[in-house]
Amino acid sequence: MHIHILGVCGTFMGSLAVLAKQLGYRVSGSDANVYPPMSTQLQEQGIDLQEGFRPEHLQPAPDLVIIGNALSRGNPAVEHVLNEGLNFTSGPQWLAQFVLHDKWVLGVAGTHGKTSTSAMLAWILEYAEVNPGYLIGGVANNFSQSASLGDSPFFVVEADEYDSAFFDKRSKFVHYVPRTTILNNLEFDHADIFNNIEEIERQFHHLVRTVPGNGLIIYPHDESAIEGVLRKGCWSNRQQFGISVPNEVCKKLAANGGVFWNALMTDEQGSEFELIKYGQGSTGEVMNRAAVSWELTGIHNVKNAIAAVAAAHHVGIEVATAREALLEYKGVKRRMELRGSVEGVKVYDDFAHHPTAIELTLQGIAAKLRADGRDSRLIAVIEPRSNTMMSGVHQHELNIASQAADMVIWFKPEDAKINFSKLLAESKVPGYAFSDVDQIVTFLEENSVPGDHIVIMSNGGFGGIHEKLLQALQHGPSLLNSEGP
Repeated sequence: MHIHILGVCGTFMGSLAVLAKQLGYRVSGSDANVYPPMSTQLQEQGIDLQEGFRPEHLQPAPDLVIIGNALSRGNPAVEHVLNEGLNFTSGPQWLAQFVLHDKWVLGVAGTHGKTSTSAMLAWILEYAEVNPGYLIGGVANNFSQSASLGDSPFFVVEADEYDSAFFDKRSKFVHYVPRTTILNNLEFDHADIFNNIEEIERQFHHLVRTVPGNGLIIYPHDESAIEGVLRKGCWSNRQQFGISVPNEVCKKLAANGGVFWNALMTDEQGSEFELIKYGQGSTGEVMNRAAVSWELTGIHNVKNAIAAVAAAHHVGIEVATAREALLEYKGVKRRMELRGSVEGVKVYDDFAHHPTAIELTLQGIAAKLRADGRDSRLIAVIEPRSNTMMSGVHQHELNIASQAADMVIWFKPEDAKINFSKLLAESKVPGYAFSDVDQIVTFLEENSVPGDHIVIMSNGGFGGIHEKLLQALQHGPSLLNSEGP
């Protein structure tokens, strides 16, 4: 059977290609934007990649075409599929039908942290020798690829609220029917398909409706939007988690709800914390304690970890084993990934695409720099690339999100509706905006100083800025400036 995937270099669709290849199908794909790490992974898997969306890519006709949600009517390949009557489906539907139909699905949903939490959860199960299947919306450093069929009843899937396809506007996650479900958080995003947060809450409730009665929903106790979703109706078991929640509150929540998971922060940056499970009973007593000291930083990653531990525990993994797995967790590519260091300047790549994600990431690394006692500058370079960011709906939140940095540099897309003049005027830290990637590189080359940490934040390729900057720093003056701008 020959499957052709339109939009194959997206993180989700690329993972589907890997799974289809493992099932023994002949797999090819095409996309307009081909860049690492997904393009590299697909090539290593022996998947035939073609640039663009030309009808001839679908000749001779494949047995099935999987159409990514980035494609719509008017696309030449889509029009060819419809005109020629080719068999087609959406990515989530294919995944549900061919992979998930007989699995215990562990779904990870939420506005932020889906990829990291999915990777942590899959790694905990892998470390415990469960050999799970998984589909992660990125390339986890603990695994050689972003997806695997595994060899067990369990399958971890990143459960995205974005729509399934141009012909199926339901959220992807309604296809998956997870037995163990994490609802990490819920904020307004995807302004191109949702008009307000209430529409997103409705989709999340559609997900809740698919969780079986003997399944489990894991969610934070301080997320009002998620509480609102569950008030619409919930027919499954629930467990909550929190960060540094007072002991008496934890005991009360556990006594009322059965189990409560808490993480006591033992340092500011989130690299050390104590994981505590409060158990069922009238007094909600402590059942498990586990101290974690790991490579990651940021409160957001602590939240991701506690949710992953709770989900793994639901399928039988002991807390002590999950803790050991976290100690060996290596993170996900493009999540504060160090791309290189030149003349004492470190350049990081981060996938943050929403003000909350930007804020939490920058706060985490700023706290780490303070804890290390380093006299270092944190420079944020941000491309507002997502449809929501481009729409300007988060205009008033962008300065708040970036104020943990010592300097912020904005890329100005031509069609962005952000008022960059206003953004710079109201910035609490030195701010700059450029409409060209090469201008940003030149500015950083001229103004970087030894010890700088430059965090480049985008959910796309950002014009190859990471390598351009590293090369510029490498081939620029032998000594970087001793003073910044």
